[in-house]
Amino acid sequence: MHRTENADGMSIEWDAPIPMDDGIVLRADVFRPPTPGRYPVLLSYGPYAKGLAFQEGFSGGWDRLVNVHPDVLEGTSAKYANFEVIDPEQWVPDGYVCVRVDARGAGSSPGFLDPKSIRETQDIYQCIEWAAVQPWCSGKVGMTGISYFATNQWYVASLQPPHLTAICAWEGAADYYRDNTHHGGILSQFLTTLYPWAVWRVQHGVGERGLRSRVTGEPVAGPLELSDEERAANRVDIERSLLAHPLDDEYYSKRSARWDKVTVPFLSAANWGGQGLHPRGNFEAFTRAASSQKWLEVHGLSHWTHFYTAYGVSLQKRFFGHFLKGEDTGWDRQPPVQLQVRHVDRFELRHEQTWPLERTRWTRFRLDPADMSLCIEDSASAGHGQGRSPARSSITYDPMGEGVTFRSPPLATETEITGPVSATLVVSSATRDADLFLVLRVFRPDGEEVVFQGSNDPHVPVGLGWLRASHRKLDRALSQPGRPWHTHDELQWLEPGVPVPVEVEIWPTCIVVPAGYRIGLTVRGCDYRWSGPPVRVPGIGYEMSGVGPFLHSHPVDRPPAIYGAPVTLHFDQPSSASLLLPVIPVGGAA
Repeated sequence: MHRTENADGMSIEWDAPIPMDDGIVLRADVFRPPTPGRYPVLLSYGPYAKGLAFQEGFSGGWDRLVNVHPDVLEGTSAKYANFEVIDPEQWVPDGYVCVRVDARGAGSSPGFLDPKSIRETQDIYQCIEWAAVQPWCSGKVGMTGISYFATNQWYVASLQPPHLTAICAWEGAADYYRDNTHHGGILSQFLTTLYPWAVWRVQHGVGERGLRSRVTGEPVAGPLELSDEERAANRVDIERSLLAHPLDDEYYSKRSARWDKVTVPFLSAANWGGQGLHPRGNFEAFTRAASSQKWLEVHGLSHWTHFYTAYGVSLQKRFFGHFLKGEDTGWDRQPPVQLQVRHVDRFELRHEQTWPLERTRWTRFRLDPADMSLCIEDSASAGHGQGRSPARSSITYDPMGEGVTFRSPPLATETEITGPVSATLVVSSATRDADLFLVLRVFRPDGEEVVFQGSNDPHVPVGLGWLRASHRKLDRALSQPGRPWHTHDELQWLEPGVPVPVEVEIWPTCIVVPAGYRIGLTVRGCDYRWSGPPVRVPGIGYEMSGVGPFLHSHPVDRPPAIYGAPVTLHFDQPSSASLLLPVIPVGGAA
């Protein structure tokens, strides 16, 4: 219930009411400095229940975070830790007000639960403007948070709330079709996996049957109790909604960022290992948003790590200190791009001026079926092996199997690959369509694959790309080197057995490949699987086998009769099949 108390050096308002224009009253927890005054606000809005402790709602992720990175506990008891948002004990002492809003229909907020909807974005706009006129607010409102709490920052920034002053979108998708729900036109089951275990469990109306706040002892979803049937009727059927919209239509465009309208200053933080959700929108934001004040940061490791480590907190405080408080944090001298450059065994901090990097050498490797090799087309420019004419003109593979893998010769020198990646293929199918799953890989001299701790899986490859062949239509105006842009607005069916050219986007990545290692590209017809056993983490509602929750096996979207039929790669011309890599010359930043 709505009340205020002083505790742990903060003035805390529980379940503060925020009225919406349609009569619904959302609920927020507000953490303020104890000294009266006007302070900048950091606001978050999400569906995971503001009262549910990170430690209890997502125990496996929390345990790994604090065990591997104990610095996340500096300056906090973690008593108020909440999933994917800032810890008020680390921010309120610095003169910020932290506002956590339960999304409509989730936690303590009533209403129809429709995550990432147009109505949600309108609600966030109104929450920002509500906070800005409170007696404890300076009039400046920022937003920060991970994933869901980053994605909706892009959405609301597109509406340009007058008091939204700066945002920090940490690993947040932006295009509801290409980033969130369909990879290359193939349905991703991420949301149909996530919502039942992470959102429906805290839907408003669970009441006493649900989880409780470890701080207040009250139900995190409020006292109201509804039947299972009533709650099901009061939320979106996400699976049915996505299946009803297989193409990128108005349903998705209204739930996506509008880059020409995003003018607010922002820090966009991506994860190299977030293949499937967490890097693409951050790169698109930096390259396409209209804002004249924008920065890109890219890191590795698990999804929550650097948002909470001293590295990430310091970065965010410098950014918000500059824009929300007018402090001299040095942010006015911050280079536009900050990279944690990924090696096979470490990361190295480096600053850049552009993305993609201005000094990128776009290097094309030909897929040679004669010996299943990757042969650099212009060997003189990069010092790799010389290609040769293919001895066979096609390769047919079982799309439900391991596919086919092409490997480069052992690299003569250390080679950095940083940026967007793409592949050009000529394919045919025994049916009217084919799904292409591409895996960019690195192999040690002994043949073992190098995998990494990713944002949502502990064994991810270097890069992933997807394309449904019937979605091969390109927008040439939006396409860039390494990032073909598919319109996904019409189906171009295959004629069985007839080859067609396709360009496949492989999401941006970074890896410094040591000398003696090999680069590989696998073409297959189903999700990548790490060679080891699947991993289960307590408190995480999915199995991890190399791609985390980003699976593509829905029987309605991928009927086996169509997508289980043999697929053929064609090599009639030397340029029929190739991999375009962003090779970065040795010598550090430009």
